[in-house]
Amino acid sequence: MIGELEKLTDSLDEVPDEELVGTLGEAVELLVEINARTENGLDAAREESREIGDLLGRVDFGPFDEALADYEARERTTGEPGA
Repeated sequence: MIGELEKLTDSLDEVPDEELVGTLGEAVELLVEINARTENGLDAAREESREIGDLLGRVDFGPFDEALADYEARERTTGEPGA
C-alpha cells in the first residue's frame, strides 16, 4: 500500500496535466485506506491495553511489595544489596 503510494508520487512529474486530478484522486484513496488500517491498528492496541490493565488489576502484588520493602530495608541497614 505505501509502496503503491510512493510509486504514484514518484510518477506525478510525468503525469500529463489532464490526468493529474485522477492521479491525485488515487493518492487520496490510498491515503484513506492507509489511515483506516492505522486507525484499526490503534483501536486493537487500545483494546489490548485495556485487557492487560484489567488483568494487572486482578493481580495481588502484596507479597512482591513486601519482599521488595524487606530487601530495600536490608540494603539501607547493611549497605549491601540483598544482605
